[in-house]
Amino acid sequence: MTAQWRTIGILAPTQIISWGSLYYAFSILGPGIRAELGWSTGLVFGAYSWSLLVAGLVATPVGILLDRHGGRRIMGAGSILCGIGLAALGASRSPLAYLGAWTVLGLAMGMTLYEAAFATINRRYGGEGRHVISTLTLFAGFASTIFWPLTQALDAVWGWRATYFWYAALQFLVCLPLHLLLGGDAVRPAAVARMERRSHTLAEALRHPAFWKLTAAFAAHTLVFSVLSVHLIPLLRDLGHSARLAVLMAMLIGPMQVAGRVLERTVARAAAPELVGKYCFAALPAALASVLLFGSQAWAIACFCILYGLSNGVLTIVRGTLPQALFGSANYGAISGAMAGPALVAKAAGPVVGAVLLARHGAPELVLGLLFAVAAASVCCYFAAVRAQPASAGQCTASGALDP
Repeated sequence: MTAQWRTIGILAPTQIISWGSLYYAFSILGPGIRAELGWSTGLVFGAYSWSLLVAGLVATPVGILLDRHGGRRIMGAGSILCGIGLAALGASRSPLAYLGAWTVLGLAMGMTLYEAAFATINRRYGGEGRHVISTLTLFAGFASTIFWPLTQALDAVWGWRATYFWYAALQFLVCLPLHLLLGGDAVRPAAVARMERRSHTLAEALRHPAFWKLTAAFAAHTLVFSVLSVHLIPLLRDLGHSARLAVLMAMLIGPMQVAGRVLERTVARAAAPELVGKYCFAALPAALASVLLFGSQAWAIACFCILYGLSNGVLTIVRGTLPQALFGSANYGAISGAMAGPALVAKAAGPVVGAVLLARHGAPELVLGLLFAVAAASVCCYFAAVRAQPASAGQCTASGALDP
């Protein structure tokens, strides 16, 4: 087994378990939590949104720690926090305990999910890590496929509390030992020399316009996806489609995400991340345009779901590989963490933004039009970022474009 496949073999099950227990399970268990405890929907679901905000707030410091200490220590500690947070969530009986559990889980998300895994891969493999990232996302893409039915089955038999206890046990018994097997986080010496000549520090990246344009592009794209992940089916029904057709069409999104990652892994294997990103970002406004122009037609909804799924599936890979391509590998964790923070905030805000828009305006065409405008802005920001991509850190310092 090669070192790359060993890394994938370690991270694939931990990503599936972590995404499944921290992210996907709540959509199944949330209503049961509200029904048993008698709390408001705002409290039950708002605490979950708060955890995403926490993940965004800690993204940069966690990235710095990953650059310094590697994935074995940081992701291992994240698994411990996941276990503690999930157990505390299952045992919570007061709003304060419930909010505290989600706060711990927000920190754990920043230490165990994609951003941490991508930083671990880039620290070890540098520019060779792209195909490891794309392969990892193929496996992790099945987290919802596995954990939605698993969570439903456990909840039906044991209830939501015991379900979270079982998921806490998975973190301690499976994810923690696997993360401790990562080892060997350091990049090969030959690659280190190349990285030091061309990598930016976090301070240099923050002073470069390309960083902020790319951050805005990711945040805008994530906001649209977050809104639609919750409100897509109601929007389709408001356009005149039956609930059965809306659900059937929405089911295309998951397979299309995996298909997009397969295409990136095969057809676009040799393409630069910047080029892949252009197609990825352009697909989202194209998908929304099909609904805006022909929303009453079933084929337009199918077209939307296909393009939307492809775009989101590939975006995960672009988000993991483009920071390294633009700013280098030496400080990848810190830079990608800083870039991920606003996107995680957008992900937390998306469902609330969508609910407010629907409550105030109601008309699906207006909501979709606003989302199209945000998606178009994300494309503009992305293309501007690629055009303004930085030279190597060494070149910038020598020319005076960036301070040392």
